[in-house]
Amino acid sequence: MFDTKEALELRKAIQYFLETLDADTQADKIMEIASVYPEYEVGKLYKPKDVFGYGLNGVDDVQLYQVLQEHTSAAEWAPDSTPSLYKAIGVTAEGYPEWVQPLGASDAYNKGDKVSYNCVIYESVIDGNTWSPESYPQGWRLAE
Repeated sequence: MFDTKEALELRKAIQYFLETLDADTQADKIMEIASVYPEYEVGKLYKPKDVFGYGLNGVDDVQLYQVLQEHTSAAEWAPDSTPSLYKAIGVTAEGYPEWVQPLGASDAYNKGDKVSYNCVIYESVIDGNTWSPESYPQGWRLAE
């Protein structure tokens, strides 16, 4: 059985491993182990692609966020209300990521990316897709 020190060390080792997972391409794996991600901290330096938990999502699981730009977090910049700094990570029950408005080329959808938008699965037919299936239907097709 683990003692408290060993359990904390194991958790830290797992968190180091988590840094190797890419939220853009491995969201399904990340969501399976959401509870082991570190919690959001005020006053912490965050770098792009960092992932952390903050609050609960619609099915009472830990809500994960990905950092979009380097910054030191502040109480007034909560992850659920500052889309210029953080992107919510989520998947449907079928394992498809929920569509989130990209901020630019760094997190745009590419050809072949599949997303859930209004409970329908779409596939991007273009690279650099920053539009929703509703606002630019030419950039998407219904996924098979």
